[in-house]
Amino acid sequence: MNKILVANRGEIAVRIMKTAKKMGIQTVAVYSTVDRNAPHVRMADEAVCIGEAPSNQSYLLGDKILEVAKSLNVDGIHPGYGFLSENANFAIACDKAGITFIGPESHSIELMGSKLAAKETVKAYGIPMVPGLDEAITDLDKAKAFAKQIGFPILIKASAGGGGKGMRIVENESEFESQMNRAISEATNAFGDGSVFIEKYIGSPRHIEIQVLADKHGNIVHLYERECSIQRRHQKVIEEAPSAVLTPEVRKAMGEAAIKVAQSCNYIGAGTVEFLIDENLNFYFLEMNTRLQVEHPVSELITGLDLVEMQIRVARGEVLPFTQEDLEIKGHALELRIYAEDPVNDFLPSVGHLEQYQLPIGPGIRVDNGIDEGMEVPIYYDPMLTKLITFGKTREEAIEIMLNAIKQFKVKGIQTTLPFGQFVFEHPAFRSANFDTNFVKKYYKADIIQQQYKNEEEVAAYIALQQYLEDQKLLRLPN
Repeated sequence: MNKILVANRGEIAVRIMKTAKKMGIQTVAVYSTVDRNAPHVRMADEAVCIGEAPSNQSYLLGDKILEVAKSLNVDGIHPGYGFLSENANFAIACDKAGITFIGPESHSIELMGSKLAAKETVKAYGIPMVPGLDEAITDLDKAKAFAKQIGFPILIKASAGGGGKGMRIVENESEFESQMNRAISEATNAFGDGSVFIEKYIGSPRHIEIQVLADKHGNIVHLYERECSIQRRHQKVIEEAPSAVLTPEVRKAMGEAAIKVAQSCNYIGAGTVEFLIDENLNFYFLEMNTRLQVEHPVSELITGLDLVEMQIRVARGEVLPFTQEDLEIKGHALELRIYAEDPVNDFLPSVGHLEQYQLPIGPGIRVDNGIDEGMEVPIYYDPMLTKLITFGKTREEAIEIMLNAIKQFKVKGIQTTLPFGQFVFEHPAFRSANFDTNFVKKYYKADIIQQQYKNEEEVAAYIALQQYLEDQKLLRLPN
């Protein structure tokens, strides 16, 4: 594999290219008109504009991307995450074009892309699952009867969904019908598929996922877990590895379950098996993501592996160079997703000109970045700008390094989730690891961040005043 096209943008495109260059592989960037000056375009050996800013006119144009790949004699395409990464038809088209899709086989993508099909597939392997209806349903009366049977609260989820879309928590029977209709409508608008299913809602769960890696020779390993419970609107904001609450026994059982899930769909490459865990550390299968995850850096730091390199090596047909027994957890890693969002205003997107954008540096700090100072933050794509990752010998050390890195990170021109991150990492519930997916709902209020802004402004004003008075003294001194 001598040349790879990265069918993505932003920080993940840059991250993939760094590994490709390290491996002596040439890179091709594709970009939209609004991304013409983006870092991933400048970093690539070759770059081709594929369309206008909206993703359906550029980054989602699989046929056009394949045309570029063929014209430039590309050997492989890495889709990153989002866009075409879980598009089974694109994986098939790559195969037909004689270009290696750096990801799983299309049948695995298709199978695990449907939550219902995934549950049906893994059932035979004895994987624990949340009690629920394992078939799509649109009949309101039948759905309501089943919801009453398993007991409220229940969760309505889009079968083809992700990112919290088409997902509704129903606390009681009286609101069931309206929430069901909303879920179906959301699912139809977001995915073109209104299929939904029902499962028991676990009130205080932790969201923990297992990274798996499989080659084409039947070898599968897990790279331990990631804790992903700090979320807003069902989307992850902060992740860490390992989890602070798993016992060695539960960790082993979850790892083995994740490997079985990968076996159930003949998985190849890097993938993630997601679980819910209740307060008694019982775990339940949620879904499998058939791609590289946003939060993969924390797994890399605790295992010493480069997951993009492993993806490329597996795609080339190489055997995994290690076994499960060779792997061990070393240290602790944290990740903060820095979104162009206003944490004071319900995390609404914040777009505009990056007047200042100064990244933190130092021991234990890693920044996976995809934008530069002076650039415009576009409204067309996911609002994540960068990922701030820290690593320490202990969880406590990783937290302190993170807080220091957040203070170093300077952004002007837009609002970001940096203040929210500081709030979380300083909060006693997070520091004691006594939290679940309801952390934001339980503890976070926008006025806390507003007060933080006010305090910082007061301190800055005080320092400026002191400096002014010192300057005035100097001016009054006799020659």
